[in-house]
Amino acid sequence: MVRVKICGLTKKEHIQVAVEEQVDYIGFVFAKSKRQVTVEQAKVLAQSIPEPIQKVGVFVNETVENMLHIAKEVPLDVIQLHGQESQQVVEALKPYTTIKAISVRTKEDVQKAAQYNVDYYLFDAPGIEYEGGSGNTFDWTLLENTKINRQNIILAGGLTPENVGRAIEQVEPYGIDVSSGVEIDGQKDEMRMRAFMNQTRNGVV
Repeated sequence: MVRVKICGLTKKEHIQVAVEEQVDYIGFVFAKSKRQVTVEQAKVLAQSIPEPIQKVGVFVNETVENMLHIAKEVPLDVIQLHGQESQQVVEALKPYTTIKAISVRTKEDVQKAAQYNVDYYLFDAPGIEYEGGSGNTFDWTLLENTKINRQNIILAGGLTPENVGRAIEQVEPYGIDVSSGVEIDGQKDEMRMRAFMNQTRNGVV
């Protein structure tokens, strides 16, 4: 069964929907973004997240010290790196589970992912206004024949209730990551969140 991460949650009522739908990961964005939360906000929201749901912190070129501090404060289970972080940074974040986001334009971008030794590789479309996701899809065929194990691949970028079934069938990733695809007018939408989970769990294309 594919794992699901809903990212960019900022409100308790949307956390509750994610919990009810039994998502696997909930993402808090600490980098500059319209979905950015403070450490205090994340701490409050995290109190509503039961085990075994994993709490993910999304960072862009943040210092190791600050990431570790936030991870302890919230607390987080996973640290996601969405900038130009080095393998040295990844190593310094142990024992936290790490996800390295890779912006995909070409086959070479996919191949470059192998320079990182992380738990998961999140393949996403290049950001526009901010580093990170743009809400657009990329060419999923670029992930064909990659040497990276499918069990280490998280697919992101423009996933919606309308296309997620097709994405899972084509890419066969370990996990999928959605944010803007379950929003209306820049805000998470309960009906779209539930529709996304229904399509994902039931394999409806």
